[in-house]
Amino acid sequence: MMYKKITLFCLLLYIIPYMYAQESFIEKTGDAIQIIMPLGSGLVSVLDNSEDKAWLQFGLTFGTSWLSTQVLKRTINKKRPNGGDYGFPSGHTTAAFSSAAFMQKRYGWKYGLPGYLLASYVGWTRIHADKHDIWDVMAGAAIGTISAQIFTKRYPLGESELNIHFSHIGLSLQLDF
Repeated sequence: MMYKKITLFCLLLYIIPYMYAQESFIEKTGDAIQIIMPLGSGLVSVLDNSEDKAWLQFGLTFGTSWLSTQVLKRTINKKRPNGGDYGFPSGHTTAAFSSAAFMQKRYGWKYGLPGYLLASYVGWTRIHADKHDIWDVMAGAAIGTISAQIFTKRYPLGESELNIHFSHIGLSLQLDF
């Protein structure tokens, strides 16, 4: 029980500065979601006890999309709509879409569809906040999605549900698909 509280406290310490760094509620929620989605997908992948190493698949998906985005940002150095540097592609959108695409490819549309809706919202918040244009957001979405398509395998066929049990912290998670 204590591990859950420590984990939640650390998560809040990580998210709160992002939420207060932005001016509007829309920007704050977009920032929070683009952090929460990879954390959630990463946690599910670590707790996935299947033999095909979901944690490694997520790590490769997220790591490749993040690295690709950072290289492109610095190589292209496109101006943002608000005048800032490194506008192409949108890193927030890349993070959100790599998480959504991982969940969809690994566990199915039941988890992918809500993820894609949240990721789309993150992309919209970046345009709304004048941080990116549609091309920046579409490129981030493509990078995240393509990375998941390359590195993620569908949960092993023939099994109807994924049960994750981590008894040391009292966590039990069941994903049915």
